Amino acid sequence: MTAAPRFPFSAVVGHDDLRLALLLNAVHPRIGGVLVRGEKGTAKSTVVRALASLLPPLEVVADCRFGCAPRDPDPQCPDGPHDSAATQRPAQLVELPVGATEDRLIGSLDLERALTEGVRAFQPGLLAAAHRGVLYVDEVNLLHDHLVDLLLDAAAMGRAHVEREGVSVSHAASFLLVGTMNPEEGELRPQLLDRFGLTVHVAASREVGTRTEVVRRRLAFEADPAGFAARWAEADAELAARISAASSRVGSVLLPDAELRRISALCAAFDVDGMRADLVLARTAVAHAAWRGADAVAESDVEAAARLALPHRRRRDPFDEPGMAEDQLQQALAEAAEHADDGDDEPPEGPDGGGAPPEGPTEPSGGSDGAEERSDGRAPAERPAGAPAPAFRARLLEVSGLGEGTPGRRSRSRTRSGRVTRSSTVDGHGVHLSATLAAAAPRQIARGRSGPGLLLRRDDLRRAVREGREGNLVLFAVDASGSMAARQRMSAVSGAVVSLLRDAYQRRDKVGVITFRGDSAELALPPTSSVDIAVARMRQLRTGGRTPLADGLLRVRRVVQRERVRDPQRRALVVLLTDGKATVPVDSEVVGRLRAQRAVDDALRSAGLLAETNVASVVVDCEDGPVRLGLAVRLAAALGGPCLRLAELSADNVAGVVRAVQADRPRAA
Repeated sequence: MTAAPRFPFSAVVGHDDLRLALLLNAVHPRIGGVLVRGEKGTAKSTVVRALASLLPPLEVVADCRFGCAPRDPDPQCPDGPHDSAATQRPAQLVELPVGATEDRLIGSLDLERALTEGVRAFQPGLLAAAHRGVLYVDEVNLLHDHLVDLLLDAAAMGRAHVEREGVSVSHAASFLLVGTMNPEEGELRPQLLDRFGLTVHVAASREVGTRTEVVRRRLAFEADPAGFAARWAEADAELAARISAASSRVGSVLLPDAELRRISALCAAFDVDGMRADLVLARTAVAHAAWRGADAVAESDVEAAARLALPHRRRRDPFDEPGMAEDQLQQALAEAAEHADDGDDEPPEGPDGGGAPPEGPTEPSGGSDGAEERSDGRAPAERPAGAPAPAFRARLLEVSGLGEGTPGRRSRSRTRSGRVTRSSTVDGHGVHLSATLAAAAPRQIARGRSGPGLLLRRDDLRRAVREGREGNLVLFAVDASGSMAARQRMSAVSGAVVSLLRDAYQRRDKVGVITFRGDSAELALPPTSSVDIAVARMRQLRTGGRTPLADGLLRVRRVVQRERVRDPQRRALVVLLTDGKATVPVDSEVVGRLRAQRAVDDALRSAGLLAETNVASVVVDCEDGPVRLGLAVRLAAALGGPCLRLAELSADNVAGVVRAVQADRPRAA
């Protein structure tokens, strides 16, 4: 069956950086792959898939399932030693789906042969299929964490190791890793981000002529795929020939010492971690020189490589803006030119023994937090929250019990991956092989077995019950009223929320932010997987006015109920940061001294309504000063969750973890 034609690489309009990054990796695969970042609908996947038709065919051992090269086969290949003839096949572009299982990625025991023939045979996975080709992961930022770990190991070592179900296999898995992602759906783990040699950000052109040509070519391709591909076949063939020529030239391209110093100076100027950036930059510059047909690397090659290799490595924090400004690159290139011209490198300056001590979490001051209201009865004016205090390593806040949500790193859950805890005849995922064999073995004589293999019946089957970690919906409800508006206190609260948001990023949570001040609560950030957007909103937080605590809790309740309809498997954790000083009752006609008590009663009733939804809650008490009313503790009791002091959010200050609810209670309908 003939495969459907792909959109030709040469027919792609624009995306010059993306096309160059892919071509340079095809020339020099040791660059380490490409990460393509961009909004939806920008043809990221189309361009990547089009690359496959440009890659040169491979010489492989005919009967090897692992793609061994005839002249240099893998000595540990499970199909070896090889004695069959060589053959030629097209380079593979293997796609790893976001929902792939561990078995599909790394391979597993061939159950059919194990159970029918009684032999241990290995069934290769996608890593074996991608060897000497391209492994493409669409929506790579949504890939399950356990698959990311396996992918990292294989990409780093060029080999895949499988130790499971009595099978011990190691095989070559050297591939060009290409991933695409939409940053709005969440960022990549730093470990995986650094594994990509180059990164490119793509966006739809704002030029009318360019957009018109994009639509024209796409419609022409959809109307006649084969005819459209034929019209661009010659241009693609020229590109393929140029890739082949450049690949053969890479080994002879000279990297002058001056350009090597320029590369090192650039990486030092952008303060990148480790030495991987230097190596990637050098390989990319060599590939660029080979691509343009030069015999030696020049300054222009280094500049082109820096634009592709450095932007994602200068991101010092998960919430820093990605990318690299043009003026920053030009300034760094100007400084690097001095090192390129001068062969004598100066040693780095040592510490001067002075300077400020390391920054830590800012404790809330014990001073006055300002009046709740002015003497004329009006709320005080809102004010900027001030810069957040330095972030810290947050302690783990988790939902107790066992969930079944999206894989992550926060709360315990039943999952399709993770460690096997037991076998079961009714639930679980996948076959629990040893338990199945143990159930079938005593019955073989009664079943009349007379040869190799086992005679199995349906009631022998045992499933593997696995336990892992899930990501949760973490809703931050932040009191931004006048009582919280003292600059040092709000700075500490903002710093704590940023720290918790960073923790949510690392644990693959979905987050939302609700603020309440003035006369009502506001959904400042609808639940999203893009935690860096939440951080930006927190840094723009304004404070002032009364404390509509009851309305804030009711808004949280509505958001929880709505999100349960959208994603019923994702459990929610509410983190309420407040001093508990409610000042706006539901009945606004109540005045005077009774108003404060009525506001507190309303807040406690709202907390009770939220607790009835069986949501996990943690109250962070932000009250300070010599006189403490303890209202946050009463709120925590009404919510059925613990109450922590602001300083207790730091994992360095408090050992252990917090169980956000005391028991795994069934959800309300």
